[in-house]
Formats: sequence, C-alpha cells, structure tokens
Amino acid sequence: MAKLGGKVYNVLDFGADPKGLEDSTNAINNALASAEETGGIVYIPPGNYTSRNIILRNNITLLIDRGAVWRFSTDYKSYAIIETRREGLHHCGVMPLIFGKDVRNVNIIGEGVFDGQGHAWWPIRRFRVDEVYWRRLIESGGIVDEEGRTWWPTKNAMEGEMLFRKLINEGKKPSREDCERYREFFRPQLLQLYNAENVTIEGITFKDSPMWTIHVLYSRHVTIMGTSSIAPEYSPNTDGIVIDSSSDVELRGCLVDVGDDCLVIKSGRDEEGRRIGIPSENIHALNCIMKKGHGGFVIGSEMSGGVKNISVENSVFNGTERGVRIKTTRGRGGVVENINVTNIRMVNIKYEAVVIDMFYEKHPPEPASERTPKVRGISIRNITCDGAGQAILVNGLPEMPIEDLIIENIKVTSNKGVLIENADNVKLSKVRVLAKESPVLSLNNVKNLTLEDADYLSEGGAS
Repeated sequence: MAKLGGKVYNVLDFGADPKGLEDSTNAINNALASAEETGGIVYIPPGNYTSRNIILRNNITLLIDRGAVWRFSTDYKSYAIIETRREGLHHCGVMPLIFGKDVRNVNIIGEGVFDGQGHAWWPIRRFRVDEVYWRRLIESGGIVDEEGRTWWPTKNAMEGEMLFRKLINEGKKPSREDCERYREFFRPQLLQLYNAENVTIEGITFKDSPMWTIHVLYSRHVTIMGTSSIAPEYSPNTDGIVIDSSSDVELRGCLVDVGDDCLVIKSGRDEEGRRIGIPSENIHALNCIMKKGHGGFVIGSEMSGGVKNISVENSVFNGTERGVRIKTTRGRGGVVENINVTNIRMVNIKYEAVVIDMFYEKHPPEPASERTPKVRGISIRNITCDGAGQAILVNGLPEMPIEDLIIENIKVTSNKGVLIENADNVKLSKVRVLAKESPVLSLNNVKNLTLEDADYLSEGGAS
C-alpha cells in the first residue's frame, strides 16, 4: 500500500450518504478540493454510496476502505459532455466517471469498489448471451435493432451508434450537439487519467464500467498494483486497462476479467494519431492474471503514434479469446517495436495463442508510405498454452513484412498449428506444437528464417 500522510478528510463530514439514498457528488468533490489544499487524504468509510462524476485533484490520496461500494448514477443526463480521445480519435463524449485531467501526485488506493453500473449503458449482442438472459433484456425495456442482433438500452443509444458510424465513414466527427442528444451511446469510461503524472492506483476493484475500465491517456509515471477490473464477458468495450500514448507505466499483480481486451496498448488512430505523435513506451507488466477478455495482452489496433519498449512477464491468461495479440492495418502508420513477452501460462485460448496481424481491417493494397504500419523487434519466450484454436499466426503486409521476430521455448496444444506470412528475419527456437490439423507449420514469403530444435506434430504424428 502507498505510504499515507497528511490530514484526513472523511466524506461523511462533507455530507456523503453511506446508505446511498442521497447523491454524494458534492460531498466527495468538496472533500477532494479541501484535501488538495493540504495534500491530504480523502477517506471513504464502509457503506454504499451513489454519485455522479468524481473529479480528481492534485496532491491527494483517495482512500476507499474495504466494505465501501461507490456506485455511479445511471441518469444519463446528469453527466457532462467533454472532449476526449475515444478509440483513437479526439471528439466529444460523456465525461469519465472518475476523471483526472492534468493532475499530479495522486494516490487512488484501498480495498473498496467503484461500480460503474454499466448495465444501464451497454448494448448487448444476442450471440453473447443465452436465450434466458436475452428474453430478460427484452422484458426489461429498451429496443432491439431491425436485424434482431443487438439489444439497446434506449432508442437514442441505437440511433447514436448509427450516426457515429456514418460520420466516421465519411471522415467526420460528431458535434457537441450530437453527443448531447445521443449521450447514451457515448458511454463514459470508469477511470481516465488525462495528462496526469505520478499516479498510483492500488488495491481497488473497478466493476462494470460503461466502456473502458481504466484509461491512461497522455500520462507519465503511473503505477497500477493489485487492482481488479471486472465486467461480464458479454459487456461491450469494457477493456480492463488501456495505456494510450503514455509512458513509464508499471502494472503489478492485477486481475482483469472483462468483456473486451484485458491489457491493451494504444497510441491514436491513422492521420490524427500520427500527427499528435505521442507513443506509448516504457511499459512493464508482471504477475497479472487475465481472464475472459478478447485478448490477454494486446497492442493496437490504434497504434499510429507508435508503441515501443514494452514488457509483459510472469502472468497467466486463462480463458481469453486470444493470448498475445498485435493488430494493425493499412492506413494506421506508426511503428510497433521492442516488444518482449516472457513466462506466460495460457489455458483455454479460443483463437490464437500468439497472433501478429497487419490485416486487422481489410483495405486495398497501396504503396508503402507513412500510412504503412511497421512491426519489428518482437520477442516471445517461455510460453505454455494448454488448448488454443491456433498456436501462432503471423501475418505481415507484402509491402511491409514483420521484421526481427523471435519465438523461443514455446509449447502449445491447439487445433491449428503455425502460419507465418510476409516476415523477414524470423527465429523459431524450441517451438513445440501439437496440433489436430495438418500441416502444422506453414510458411509463405518468409525470408531469413532460422529453425532450431523444433517439433511440429499433428495428433496423427505428421510434421
């Protein structure tokens, strides 16, 4: 636990209601403002609280004790619209529930729970839930789209999604008026640090975020220890920890069990991301457990500002759809380099244990330019995986092959084996794959390949 010091400001003394019957927004924000003046501690004792946005301040510690559950209001209209970065692009959206913009020297610690009550915001895909749950959703209200594939909590949320996709496809962005009108679609994140520095987050459970759970954006020197990011596997876009154009970030002993990617590194999308040009770099994650997300450790696909100097080690991926995943596409630009993943235990991976895919979206071929992404200097070592749809998929662009890839000391049981296309300077050492289907090793346009002490076996014994 972070070292504590300074005057204690109990939110009860500022009028917070531990029974959750009255709104405690003013109480906690007034306590934070007072603590900023003295470098103090805002203390949330056990109880059940309800509020709107919490606005972080400089030089404070926010301590939420065990037995305290802080729930955020499901009244859509009670939240302000601000400009932020959403899925790699700057435009308006609903203010994050816990918002730390331009803050310095902040601790957010304790054993309590921040509950985003995301059920009020989530659209639910029918294929992600059973029929009993689907009928319960319909009976609760809301609206189902014409195809019968998605349940939306409100008609406004559904129409907002249609407007947003139309604008993005036209190269436009939503106006503030659009976001005000369709705010149910522009779901808030649970915690966002925006241009923050020297922040420690420790011990807390972040539950049921409306969108991304923890978003570290344009920030430096952030430590996240022993936290839990929790949401049902059917919850959309509830990525556990998103590091976005930020540097010098350390994650230790975190549990992530969400409906989208668990730990994901991003740095902006396409021309705007390249123009801003702030990479995610110097990020270290260790001793984490990833469950039920789309990917255990993911880079992209918004990586146009660059991603470099990343290490992930000594962790468990149990039931994620993919294990290690790097994804990008034509038009992104940017460079992903010096990525090191080691000592990972994987179990029950639905798709690929390791995938590096530069065809995340389908775009027609184009000459290499600043729009062409680069992936190079990837080292994946000491991996075991009991059960995967495919062991390894590496899919570079013909005009920009993946370069300098080392995969070493890997043991995987899977349905499909290893497929590598469009890569240069690849080393496979002590790679052991037992796959149900043949061929177990397929190569296409791979240059400067080194194979050392490898076994590629199908269940029938063919290599």
